[in-house]
Amino acid sequence: MAPVTSDATPDHTRDGVLRGAYKVPGGKLVAVDVEVRDGLLARVALSGDFFLEPDDALGRIDAALTGRPEDLTVAALTQTVTGALRPTDTLVGFTPESVAIAVRRAVGRATSWEDHTFAVIHEPARPPVLHAALDQVLAEELAAGRRGPTLRFWEWVDPAVVIGSFQSLRNEVDLEAAARYGVDVVRRISGGGAMFMEAGNCITFSLVVPASLVDGLTFEQSYAFLDDWVLGALADVGVRASYAGLNDIASPAGKIAGAAQKRLVGGAVLHHVTMAYDIDADRMTQVLRIGREKLSDKGTRSAAKRVDPVRSQTGRPREEVIAAFDAHFRSRYACVDGAVRPDELARAERLVATKFATSQWTARVP
Repeated sequence: MAPVTSDATPDHTRDGVLRGAYKVPGGKLVAVDVEVRDGLLARVALSGDFFLEPDDALGRIDAALTGRPEDLTVAALTQTVTGALRPTDTLVGFTPESVAIAVRRAVGRATSWEDHTFAVIHEPARPPVLHAALDQVLAEELAAGRRGPTLRFWEWVDPAVVIGSFQSLRNEVDLEAAARYGVDVVRRISGGGAMFMEAGNCITFSLVVPASLVDGLTFEQSYAFLDDWVLGALADVGVRASYAGLNDIASPAGKIAGAAQKRLVGGAVLHHVTMAYDIDADRMTQVLRIGREKLSDKGTRSAAKRVDPVRSQTGRPREEVIAAFDAHFRSRYACVDGAVRPDELARAERLVATKFATSQWTARVP
């Protein structure tokens, strides 16, 4: 796979006209045709399947952007579009910010999904601590230009609790219960909450992408943007889901999954998701202290109740659900079969020994 470069390319170029597009998560497609001369946006034409009233607002947006420097940030472009609008204008299915993102993509300052080819990796089981190390290694390899965007499905055998980078070890995990059940404790590099992981009880995958793909998006927006395909994959297996809050994916039956994210120096974004498939709530709430509080908040009296949203909602084996996710991702984006390189694996194993398996890292927030 070709290495990632720092220069983004427009979505499309035709007769000197640059085209950029942005699909608003849960909204409409926003597209712009742009001509650039002497570092300025010499001509801008906004289009899309959104709704805008009154009609003349479209021309006002185009006119406001024309003549502006091509290297403006999303924030500055958003301000320009906002300044062209009147209090009585109505935008449905898009925002001034989405127009700004489309402009950034047109001039090559940001990229879209279609600009990349993704390596898809699904390899045999590895210890959870090694998966945490691999997340860091693959993200750093992308930032260094030695790896392209990657979707990697996890498989493991040893049970573990994977806690967020900033969580307190003793406040989140009952270490005596963890030792009693042979559950390892692993701290990952991204924030967010703890994950209770036994083989076969959840579905976990990591997505490593260049920062250009989320250019101009806030952290909150990037979560829904990077997981839009996940909602489509869930629909393929019969689950109607949506984003809830900052980083949760939920169906009418309740929370299904949680996402976490880390942005690395050098321009890589690590985004991973853990989805409940068949969780033993009794054991989980013995090992996770926060689990007890969450159940009590919901008025749950029996910790023995099993929570299996994906299994119960789909009636499908875990392997079949993962295969459906793999197929859905490949149907939307350009993909190739990928693998963890030997040098990447060796580096991850060194990181396990020097960082992820050490008490200094695991208990860095006691």
